[in-house]
Amino acid sequence: MNRRLTAIVEREGDGYVALCPEVDVASQGATVAEARDNLAEALTLFFEAAPAGEVDRRLRGEVYVTQIEVAVG
Repeated sequence: MNRRLTAIVEREGDGYVALCPEVDVASQGATVAEARDNLAEALTLFFEAAPAGEVDRRLRGEVYVTQIEVAVG
């Protein structure tokens, strides 16, 4: 079974950090693609190894990624 999840990738120093907010799993890589691939691997391992109760406890049903505009200064 496949599950579609969110990957948020942001630059951190010389590399990138990827986060899946639905289960609070993160990884990193030297490029955006590497960080995303490493996150996919970390998620696969999480779903394989975590007890069902842990997955249920951490899994958020809906996550929305959007942008907002605010006044600065």
